[in-house]
Amino acid sequence: MNLKTDVLVIGSGIAGLFAALRVSEYADVVLITKKEKSDSNTNYAQGGIAAVIDSHDSFEDHIKDTLIAGAGLCNREMVELMVKEGPFRIKDLIKIGTHFTEKDGKLDLAKEGGHSTHRIVHAEDLTGKEVECSLINAVNERGNIEFIENALAIDLLTEHNVNRLRNHPLDNRNCWGSYVLDGRTKSVIKISSKATILASGGIGQVYLHTTNPAIATGDGFAIAYRAGASIGNMEFIQFHPTALFSAGETNKFQSPSFLISEAVRGFGGILRTKDGNTFMLKYDERQELAPRDIVARAIDNELKKRGDEFVYLDITHKKPDEIIEHFPNIYRECLKRGIDITKDYIPVVPAAHYACGGIVVDEHARSSLKGLYACGEVTMTGVHGANRLASNSLLEAIVFAERAAQNIKIYLKESSAPIPDIPNWDDSGALSADEKILITHSLKEIKQIMWDYVGIVRSNLRLERAAKRIHNIFIETEE
Repeated sequence: MNLKTDVLVIGSGIAGLFAALRVSEYADVVLITKKEKSDSNTNYAQGGIAAVIDSHDSFEDHIKDTLIAGAGLCNREMVELMVKEGPFRIKDLIKIGTHFTEKDGKLDLAKEGGHSTHRIVHAEDLTGKEVECSLINAVNERGNIEFIENALAIDLLTEHNVNRLRNHPLDNRNCWGSYVLDGRTKSVIKISSKATILASGGIGQVYLHTTNPAIATGDGFAIAYRAGASIGNMEFIQFHPTALFSAGETNKFQSPSFLISEAVRGFGGILRTKDGNTFMLKYDERQELAPRDIVARAIDNELKKRGDEFVYLDITHKKPDEIIEHFPNIYRECLKRGIDITKDYIPVVPAAHYACGGIVVDEHARSSLKGLYACGEVTMTGVHGANRLASNSLLEAIVFAERAAQNIKIYLKESSAPIPDIPNWDDSGALSADEKILITHSLKEIKQIMWDYVGIVRSNLRLERAAKRIHNIFIETEE
């Protein structure tokens, strides 16, 4: 069963859902998601959305904080438009039905590492879940959005798929949709579209320890790369400093590490070694409020120097009722594991968290392929540079989802060329995976290699070893 639509949206996080909602105001949409509707990195986001809401804050301060965190590698123009459009997108979410935490009748603004003031709009400590829920409800109300679950995009439709156009130059390629593995029928279908939005999320599952859910395997990066889209800054993987350490859980294959939000350090949390000593002042004068990359490297260095498995995050000096009020979900989840954060130190370790690079897009979320747009974590907009500022991820996603939707409206009016006749998926060369254990073993091996050699601290020797080992796995897979 092949499908045709005006716009295909791949991914059901904040970027994909918001883009689909906006596009549906003027066109028909097919929205596909790899698993269930709410399976996305957005659903796991705890902290919030950074935006200049308070009268004592300023665009310039938010821009400055973002540029500093990005280690001088941000695109200032892109940062400026993201920051300046942020407050409008917060209002959009509220109109859709998102309930953010309020205090005295105003939005309660939290402070996180790298921010010079309180500017994090949040829904307690489950912001992503609240945003995801409100957007799904809004999408479900639109009659011209077809929402398909358990649908995996496996290759974009370009000139490469049309025999007579296969030699078409890469710098002038078009995208007309995607081949999709339909989980309902276990067959590959073709979804043709006039425009395509890739909003497929992150790549954390290539690492042994990650805060990302099992679906975050980088499919969007891969299909865009194979189609010839420009990709950039993939070396800039952000490691969150404080994922909950649990020896049993973090060793489960594809099981995400539970995230201890940046907001805990913003609330006054103190990092300590296993013997109880503080250490962050040795690394940065901002101590626990330094940007994530600095804190993650500091923890990694302490662990390697001491041979410890984890460090502690201490918030016991705060009033118990305040801790529970600010972090109800973290309190409950830690309590399930025998840790009362009002009394006990929290054992934490860094974990792969966010890809700062991806599909290169412009200010309208356009990729290098005509008709292919991208927004969210799968992109490289230039706003993050080498390191993302806390709570700028959901902000970037929604700002560029809006920009993609607005530009596609123009693109559909101006693009009159018909979609070429693209053949159905050819599965004649496909082989049955008789021994799934071999595939699972290879995946585990890749995750271990990436963690050991392509992690927080890298060297030429480590990268060379990783390349050799992964190439060997590739050869075995092709056999």
